[in-house]
Amino acid sequence: QVQLVESGGGLVQTGGSLRLSCAASGRTFSSYGRGWFRQAPGKEREFVAYIYWSSGSTYYRNSVKGRFTISRDNAKNTVYLQMNSLKPEDTAVYYCAAKSGSGGYSNQYEYTYWGQGTQVTVSS
Repeated sequence: QVQLVESGGGLVQTGGSLRLSCAASGRTFSSYGRGWFRQAPGKEREFVAYIYWSSGSTYYRNSVKGRFTISRDNAKNTVYLQMNSLKPEDTAVYYCAAKSGSGGYSNQYEYTYWGQGTQVTVSS
């Protein structure tokens, strides 16, 4: 059984930093990509960042470019989201997800596996 487990969320002040982790178990993801999405109360789930596992290519939503960095540790089968210069509008539940194939990385419906989510709260 495939499991994605997020950790690292919490409460931080504006301008602070957090690093989210997403550990995978149950299978290898060498042909999969891993994405981060977030959902704020009353809003749709939105794409945040994506990394293609084999090549390491990364993609970001415009509002987090230059502040967030997605990376991976192949040996640990773990993906990270380093979040710097956090803003109140970054407050949301952050989800890790995995998908196969290329393309469609910003479309949540392309993803097969999802974690349970971790809360990130940025106070003003």
